[in-house]
Amino acid sequence: MRRIKLILLFTVVFGIGVSLGAAVSTQRMMLQDEVYLSPTSGTTLKMLLDSRNLGGGEVEIGEITFPPGTNSGNHPHGSTEVFYILSGELEHVVNGVSHLLKPGMLGFVRPPDEVNHIVPGDEPVKALVIWAPGGEAQGLMDAWEKQ
Repeated sequence: MRRIKLILLFTVVFGIGVSLGAAVSTQRMMLQDEVYLSPTSGTTLKMLLDSRNLGGGEVEIGEITFPPGTNSGNHPHGSTEVFYILSGELEHVVNGVSHLLKPGMLGFVRPPDEVNHIVPGDEPVKALVIWAPGGEAQGLMDAWEKQ
C-alpha cells in the first residue's frame, strides 16, 4: 500500500513538472504573499501553484496548516484531493472510514467522496495539498481572508 502511495505522489509531482515545462518563467512560478486564513477554524492555506502561475487549471498545490482541535466537518470535493502530511497527525475520515495520517503518509479523496479533516492532538498539522483538476483552492481563496 505504501508503494502505491509513493507511486501516486511521484506520478502527480512528475506530471506537474511536465506540465510546467520550460515555457514557464521564474517570475510566473512564484506566488508572493499568497496565504489565506479560514475565519472559522484558523486553518491557513499558502498557495504554491494555481492557474495564475501554471497558466492552466489542471492542478492546484498549496501548503495547508490545521490548528489543534480542527474539525472541518464532512464535506465533498469536486476534484481529487491529495494530502501529503509534513508534520503532525491528521485524522482523515473518508465516507465514514477513519485513517490516521502521520508525517510521510498520503490521504486522498475522489468525487463524490465525503471527507472530514480532524486534528486529534495538541500539535498543528502541516500538509501539502494537491487538487486535480484545479478549482477547489479558488473556492477557499474566495471564502477565506487573504493575509
